[in-house]
Parts: sequence; structure tokens; C-alpha cells
Amino acid sequence: MNRCHKSFFLFSVLLMPFSSAHSQSTDSPKLVAEGATIQLVSEQFAFTEGPTVDKKGNIFFTDQPNDKIWKYGTDGKLSVFMEKAGRSNGLFVDKKGNIISCADENNQLWSISPKGKITVLLDGHQGLKFNGPNDLWLDSKGGIYFTDPYYQRDYWTRKKPEIEGQKVYYLPKGKKEAVIVDDALVQPNGIVGTPDGKYLYVADIRASKTYKYQINDDGTLSNRQLHLSQGSDGMTLDSRGNLYITGKGVTVYDPTGKKIETITVPAGWTANVCFGGKNRDVLFITASKAVFTLQMQVKGVE
Repeated sequence: MNRCHKSFFLFSVLLMPFSSAHSQSTDSPKLVAEGATIQLVSEQFAFTEGPTVDKKGNIFFTDQPNDKIWKYGTDGKLSVFMEKAGRSNGLFVDKKGNIISCADENNQLWSISPKGKITVLLDGHQGLKFNGPNDLWLDSKGGIYFTDPYYQRDYWTRKKPEIEGQKVYYLPKGKKEAVIVDDALVQPNGIVGTPDGKYLYVADIRASKTYKYQINDDGTLSNRQLHLSQGSDGMTLDSRGNLYITGKGVTVYDPTGKKIETITVPAGWTANVCFGGKNRDVLFITASKAVFTLQMQVKGVE
């Protein structure tokens, strides 16, 4: 689980255009670049997830069934960053360039250095295995918010969870035990916070709801409000505060919760999304066996 594939497999990617990429509310500022259409990067995967961006604009994402983390560079090339990646799911690059990973194989949180060295940050809660950390977001202090739904995996020996309920946790920087910040969701999944550190969005995918919370100084959450009557797998925000929801394509909502754009993705399921590229204006979409890009007028904030 701690070997890094250092002889990167590089190849140029043929970009294939698709028509009918998006529809937009007529009274909303444009999000997608003029004339842009969704572009297929590659469809060689089993199931793609967890896109995250480093400070240079490179994107890392997972192919969980094949147990790999991939890199999509700002040069448009793909490479395998890591094999035997702990069945990583959600990812987030921290300020030092480490990839924080929801390592689903053994229900852990990992920190993976740029050279592939693995550090286990968290290995359960109060002596019990997590259900399977799924998605995460880091605050400016280096604390980690993550969701812990239960999805039975064929590579697990267990057939039921050790922890009752499916919760949202917060791991303060430097601590060895996470705290529960919400235990009243059916199946939390996608999660993202605002760049000012004031608010957190969490999708309850099974309940088809997305909630907005106030983040307190100690990392706890308060003032939970129903933001959308739609759940999500992965989520991201842009510089205007718009929220990007995944599942059937990508749906964009403004900060008030008004739907302003629908991006059609030619795949059965869209699992996650982030902004990347040198200018953070390329929307990167993980969708089942494929990954796509779409040139935007707005920029990401993660």
C-alpha cells in the first residue's frame, strides 16, 4: 500500500468534443466559456472519483476499483501517480502538496507526500473501524472534515459496519482522534467548505438533500439549514460562491440555492468535480469510466 509508481506513464490525450454541453438560466451570469463544449480526456478507467488540485493546477483523481491515483497535468497529459493506493476515494491536496486521502481499503485517512510516502492520519473512531471515509475538505487550519457513509465493498471481509450510523467528522490538525460534527444524516457523501472558512456544505445523498452549516471557531458545526432538495456525490465551489452538484451530470446552484446551470455529461453517473489548470478555470469531471474537462469563465476556490 505504500509503493509509489515513480516511472510515470505519460501520454498525450486526444480531446474529443461533445455537443449540447450545458443549459443556463437566461438571467444568470455565464459560467461556461463562450463556445466551449465538454471534452473527453480518457475513458480507460473502471470508476473515477476524488478529483483535487495542487497549487500549480495539476489534478489528481482516483480509479478506485483499479486501486490507482492518477495525475492530469496542466500540460494535458495523464500519468499514474500511485498504484496500491489504499483504494483511495476522495482526495484533497493540502498546503504542503500532500494528498490527503480517504483510503477506503482499511477505512483510514492517509497523507501521501509528493514522493508517495504514506502516513496514516486516522485509523478509526474510539477503537472502531470507520464505515469507509468517502469525501473530505480541509480548512485553513489544516483540520479535516470528512464524510463516513457505508458502502459495502467486495474487498472487505466484514459484512456490516462497526459504528452505528453514518456521520460527518472533523479531525483537528495534529490530533489523533476525530470528533463527530453531525450524526443525524442518512448517508453523507459530498462535502465542501467556503474559502473564508465560515460555511460547510454536506450532501446527504440517500435523503436527496444538501445542507449548509456554520463553522464555529473550534471546528464544530451549528445552524444546519437545508440548502438544496438534491443530494450529491462530490461537490465543489467557484469564485462566485456557486455550488456544483454531481450525480446525473453537473448541476450548478447560486449561493441562494437557485439552479443556474445544468451541464450534461455523456456518462451514466458523474461522481465528482473540481477546478484545475494553470488559471483554475478548467472544470474537471470524473464520470464513471471516463474523465472530462470543460473550459469555464469562472475559477475554482479549492
